[in-house]
Amino acid sequence: MQVVRVRRNTMLEVDKILEKCGDCNRLQLLMLLLFCLINMLSALHYYSQTIISFVPKYWCADGLPAGGQPPSESSCHGNGSLTTCHSYDYELFMGYESFTSDMNWICADAWKLTLGQSMFFVGSVVGTPVLGFLADVVGRLPILVVANMIAMVGNLLTIWGTNLPLFCVFRLVSGFATDSNFVMMYILVMEYMRPTLRTVGLSLCIGFFYCLGSMAAPWVAVLMRSWQGFLLATSLPFLLVPFFYLIVPESIQWLVSKQKYDRAVLCLKRVAKINGRQVDESSFEEFIEECKFSQQHTKARPNLLDLFKTPRLRRNTLILFFKSMVITLCYDAVSRNVQGLGISPFLMFSLSATTILPACLLIIALQDRIGRKAMASISLLLSGIFISVTGGILFAAPATDKTTTLLVSLSVVGRFGVTVAYNSGAQYATELIPTCVRGQGVAAVHVAGYAFTFFSAFILYTRSIFSPLPELILGLISLLGACLCLLLPETLHRTLPTSLEDGENFGKNDRWFSFSFTEQRTQSATTLASGHHTKNHSNSTDSAVYF
Repeated sequence: MQVVRVRRNTMLEVDKILEKCGDCNRLQLLMLLLFCLINMLSALHYYSQTIISFVPKYWCADGLPAGGQPPSESSCHGNGSLTTCHSYDYELFMGYESFTSDMNWICADAWKLTLGQSMFFVGSVVGTPVLGFLADVVGRLPILVVANMIAMVGNLLTIWGTNLPLFCVFRLVSGFATDSNFVMMYILVMEYMRPTLRTVGLSLCIGFFYCLGSMAAPWVAVLMRSWQGFLLATSLPFLLVPFFYLIVPESIQWLVSKQKYDRAVLCLKRVAKINGRQVDESSFEEFIEECKFSQQHTKARPNLLDLFKTPRLRRNTLILFFKSMVITLCYDAVSRNVQGLGISPFLMFSLSATTILPACLLIIALQDRIGRKAMASISLLLSGIFISVTGGILFAAPATDKTTTLLVSLSVVGRFGVTVAYNSGAQYATELIPTCVRGQGVAAVHVAGYAFTFFSAFILYTRSIFSPLPELILGLISLLGACLCLLLPETLHRTLPTSLEDGENFGKNDRWFSFSFTEQRTQSATTLASGHHTKNHSNSTDSAVYF
């Protein structure tokens, strides 16, 4: 007879009291609507990097006669023996003047734009752990507001960043808020929703509204006709976020962890009031007592460095770090690689963004069927192939309408694959890292990914050296990421590691060719034969979907 040890924890107590106060009612609907708004704002903020940096067709205006025909392709040099150029003319996309054309950061000065864009990701590498730490000190809700205000201020200040030092500083400030301006709201909504509805509810909000915000971004720029107008139009809506205080309650789990029981009860009573529920005072008193009892038996928790003390856990952690770097770099670079394919970058950007929703729906449909390992490795493999083929066609084939259609199609499919890999990889890391260090571990994995994204702008800059080079580099990196995913153990239909010892032994007998959909699922059959039912532990971890 198998003895199952049940460990009481604060999360279970919070879910139980929320069921009485309402975990699928008016408040949850309001929070989901606000989460939809956060998704749109996050998309506009993240892709402001791309939109303000579009490079229109340009040519040297020195010595060019009035009304003269411009060259067929962008050119840095003037006519005749001129080797340097002092002024440029541009063929603006739909009348939109980007930061690049306004500042003339092209040709010999193109490195300035690349450096400034990279500072955005330097800001995110610094800001993510700092704001994450502050969220553990002052709460999730204040940091949600602060992060979104930083995003607004950083973008608004960029309007005055018309020299390289100021541009770099202001892009760093803007990047400081990246991730935290989205993740804090994700955590709050997840905690207040019924566990069985979290994955679908949150994923659909992300899929629809992050996709909508991404598709709308270039057309906001066209409507405003200048990069200053675009930043102004996409920054001012952030002023709505402080009003979230009127609806969104603070994290119950955080309040309990800080032993702020009175505030936790006030939040719960507010939830019950909004949802029209009557809850006895004795239920709140029982909740507090159970939380105090759980915290009395809480031992000192291990830290991030403990992940590197044993060989298998160290190997898996390092692979997760490198996989996050590869996937995050590919995702950012592919999503911004919308020029040089033969069509308007505005149209290409919107077409590429349409992959976000189907990628989200595909993860919901398949990830719990074929497994995390197969989902991440296959999607990266296909993405790498399609992106590499795009580079090959750019190199070998002459520019025609048919070639352009093929290039656009391959690029969109490549974006779809890397989006699936990016989002499935987020949940994969959450499940592989042991529970005792999961918060620190997942945060570190995300930070490593953002740090590597520093090189995204430089990879795209290689197009000025050799046209298909960005696609070839990204394709190779995607294929490398697919190979790395094969070295990780599967987590689907398995009890997830809770301790460091569990993490060291997890998937010990797995091979690189072992996939969940090829395994014989004898566990459920054995369990049913013995008259017991086994819970699918992989579903106990909510999907963490990021775009």
